[in-house]
Amino acid sequence: MHGWIPVTVQAAAVLSLVLAVDWRSRRWLWRLPLIGALGLAAAGCAYWLVTDDGLSGQPPPLMLWLWIALTGAAAALLVLGWRGAAWWRRGIVLLAVPLCLLSTGLTLNSWVGYFPTVQSAWGQLTSGPLPDQSDLAAVNAIAGSGTVPGRGHVLRVAIPADSSHFKHRGELVYLPPAWFAQDPPPPLPAVMMIGGEFNTPADWLRSGGAIKAVDDFAAAHHGNAPVLVFVDSGGSFNNDTECVNGPRGNAADHLTEDVVPYLISHFGVSAEPSRWGVVGWSMGGTCAVDLTTMHPDKFSAFVDIAGDLSPNAGTRSQTINRLFGGSVDAWAAFDPSTVIARHGRYSGVSGWFAVDDSTAKSDTGGQLAAATSLCALGQTNGIDCAVISEPGQHDWPFAGRVFTHALPWLAARLSTPGVKPVPFPDTSSGATGRHAHP
Repeated sequence: MHGWIPVTVQAAAVLSLVLAVDWRSRRWLWRLPLIGALGLAAAGCAYWLVTDDGLSGQPPPLMLWLWIALTGAAAALLVLGWRGAAWWRRGIVLLAVPLCLLSTGLTLNSWVGYFPTVQSAWGQLTSGPLPDQSDLAAVNAIAGSGTVPGRGHVLRVAIPADSSHFKHRGELVYLPPAWFAQDPPPPLPAVMMIGGEFNTPADWLRSGGAIKAVDDFAAAHHGNAPVLVFVDSGGSFNNDTECVNGPRGNAADHLTEDVVPYLISHFGVSAEPSRWGVVGWSMGGTCAVDLTTMHPDKFSAFVDIAGDLSPNAGTRSQTINRLFGGSVDAWAAFDPSTVIARHGRYSGVSGWFAVDDSTAKSDTGGQLAAATSLCALGQTNGIDCAVISEPGQHDWPFAGRVFTHALPWLAARLSTPGVKPVPFPDTSSGATGRHAHP
């Protein structure tokens, strides 16, 4: 999705727009400024939406606004230029609108890395099979056979929301080969996987490459790896809950009161908090810190990949209104800095803060400042942590690389069988392209 396809589609979109406009008459000439103005208005509205809702900590590329403007202009051209146009020109402008819209989507995708390939996009569109996807019957058959598979298995699960009453979509569980080694299964550690602001539970599998990373890790450790649960923190694709309880739903209660007991009772994972971790990307990174520091009785380790300082749904006042119904006390209860300060000394809690090097250089969006602040406060209160920057930008490929790099450390911290203790990476030489921040 980053090769010839975007270039080809965008070239076709520009060509169709040029042919659709063409010269018609002097009267038609006067309509062109209006069409251009409507296109700019579309880009302006999109810019306001992104800014007002705090949808991005980093500025979107200029080409995204350009394609939104061209899409708006194409739609205006369709309406204002339909009457009196030749049939072939009408056909071209009908083609120009979806081509411009598709070009906008491809530009957006190149920025966030949501779909790395056409196959992953098609799989999402058609709800196609996920990597290692299996069904309960197949899992039960293998579990009772005494045969350890070469790869893990992914199951779709319907976790009841009896405690939270949070309306959520189906979620996913990855079972490593070691889970099948005995019956009942061994009490393996578990890791909760949380995606970004706009998400589906399958994002970590389709866009983040999590299954290949954990399968490769298990293969190098005699089948041993944590059980992963890919959770639904939003209930819908665009419901930004920031993993808190509030007007947008009791997302926090779902993750802690529904998901954790379900994994323990249905898959036999360890109930010890020292063997539970949370990994989150972007919004999910904020969730990872929040859940662990709020619930050290349930989680002991987190990987925060490009998260914010606190739950973020715009400005501070907008966040309080949108996520907490205007309650400052409710906001403070989910603000990691406040939570850590109020809790005081932690024991056995650790965290990996990851930021991309473009953020580390410019600190756009304050993610390096957020990670440094939270880690410093955490260390003061007994949390063992480090801030690591790696090459990349704020997109899914970066999240996938960080998960691959952090998994050995996380698995060791959660006492995964057969995994030796792993320290934070030594970045002093800079050989890996990674850098530790004090």
